[in-house]
Amino acid sequence: MRTHDDRPGGAGGYPDDRSYGAHAQQPGAGAQGARSTQSLGSSKYDYYDDDDGYSDAEATSLVDPGGREEEAYYDDLGRTRKPFGWSGSTDLGLLILRLSLGGLFLVHGAQKLFGVLGGPGPEGFAQALAKMGFQQSAMLSLVTGATELGAGALLVLGLFTPLAAAGVVGVMANAIFLKLGAGFFNATGGFEFEATLLVLGLGLMFTGPGRVALDYGRVWFRRPLTFGFISLIIAAGAAVAVLLLFHRP
Repeated sequence: MRTHDDRPGGAGGYPDDRSYGAHAQQPGAGAQGARSTQSLGSSKYDYYDDDDGYSDAEATSLVDPGGREEEAYYDDLGRTRKPFGWSGSTDLGLLILRLSLGGLFLVHGAQKLFGVLGGPGPEGFAQALAKMGFQQSAMLSLVTGATELGAGALLVLGLFTPLAAAGVVGVMANAIFLKLGAGFFNATGGFEFEATLLVLGLGLMFTGPGRVALDYGRVWFRRPLTFGFISLIIAAGAAVAVLLLFHRP
């Protein structure tokens, strides 16, 4: 491969092991060649060979007179690369996840609050909470049912998703705590199902709802990591507070 210099004062083609910077110092190089050499000499990239897709004029135009020649070179190359972004398949997957998890919590909340679909209703759920060792079980029954119903509705809509996911995580964290003694698997009465729902809520807390959501464009949509951690702190604090204030060991 050969490099070339078509600037005034240049001396034709040169072998690969010689750069513009070395050549322009030789007698016979014109004033314009010397000036070009001076601007290019501080860069690692003394020359551009024919295979890089740049003409000499384009290569020289990449030089930044402020001393950022290398940065300008890579910035220009980067324009041809498509940056990572959300894809339609990611948005579809998050929509399916949201609708499934949100719909499930909508049903569970409605069972606890209204007794629909064979649910216990607020009185029946309050009795179950009392047997688990919770004080003020009637109030907790309403709070838990409302949390599940509200979190489910918000997940389906894709609205305030980090907060809705925090509701899921907080409720499931308490349910897991109550089942720790029974082991992990459902066959032994363990917390396998609750742990699965908690993990799904935790994932949505940090990924966000996807673009098919009412949250699209909001600040927590644009900064999912920050608001994910805030929501995680809220969920953990609420779960611990319920256990400390209302549960008898």
